[in-house]
Amino acid sequence: MGFRADSTGMLGRIVFAWWKGSKLDCNAKQWRLFADILNDVAMFLEIMAPIYPICFTMTVSTSNLAKCIVSVAGGATRAALTMHQARRNNMADVSAKDSSQETLVNLAGLLVSLLMLPLVSDRPGFSLGCFLLLTALHIYANYRAVRALVMETLNEGRLRLVLKHFLQSGEVLDPTSANHMEPLWTGFWPSQSLSLGVPLHRLISSVSELQQLIEGHQEPYLLCWDQSRNQVQVVLSQTAGPETVLRAATHGLVLGALQGDGPLPGELEKLRNHLQAGPGKDSWIIVKETHQMLDKLFPKFLKGLQDAGWKTEKHQLEVDEWRATWLLSPEKKVL
Repeated sequence: MGFRADSTGMLGRIVFAWWKGSKLDCNAKQWRLFADILNDVAMFLEIMAPIYPICFTMTVSTSNLAKCIVSVAGGATRAALTMHQARRNNMADVSAKDSSQETLVNLAGLLVSLLMLPLVSDRPGFSLGCFLLLTALHIYANYRAVRALVMETLNEGRLRLVLKHFLQSGEVLDPTSANHMEPLWTGFWPSQSLSLGVPLHRLISSVSELQQLIEGHQEPYLLCWDQSRNQVQVVLSQTAGPETVLRAATHGLVLGALQGDGPLPGELEKLRNHLQAGPGKDSWIIVKETHQMLDKLFPKFLKGLQDAGWKTEKHQLEVDEWRATWLLSPEKKVL
């Protein structure tokens, strides 16, 4: 039984790290809260395992699997949040003090458990009630702690909130306001509407299609929009830096906004009205027109982000590792 539980946990750790390892930086707050809740679930399963002997092995294996996932998600997000809190590049100092704080809390918990032990002995119902109450308090405290975090870098969720507010009001939300509005129960699954850093063959199947994508703009990214499913896929150039990735993500979210609600500025509102009137323009033409609109809109948006306190020299957008190389001039031979 021990071998089965341990092997399940080890396999779960490997699969989870492969499946979600690259996503933990993008949504560190969400995954941190997820790890805390899953850890409480694992402890609850351990408590309940002896009560149902027929499911003992399955319950213990599930609990061990959950704890192994917690170790990956919790450890990775702790490193990401420690880096965020190391304002003076003193990550080792912050990490050491965080470890000391955790040791102090564990010591206090040990002392409290020794005091409560006589009260809960031979009273399983009371013990379970205390566990559920303290677990609820623990989850609430972790929720409040994660909610209090203010990240100055943009992931997709925060960028979506800030861009929506900018398009509707012309103003950029500051990091504190955007972080307080950011959902904490999303981010566990990859975005189905925006894919950054996809391979080139996902967008085109011929040189003529590549020339069509490149025509009319000189940005080091190529973007394809599927109107029917409202999905945007972006190929990034080898020279694409953080600002280019941020512009590409903004471009994709602007295209998504064309099929949403809420007011849009000038030319974007006209384009949306045209789209809602019926199928007419091809997606390639719309992408080309929005490229031209972004030439005017994005510099204002980028300056607003910097003035509001956002760090635009880096980001936490989910970007795959694929890169491509092409000539920006359509008259030249395409590589």
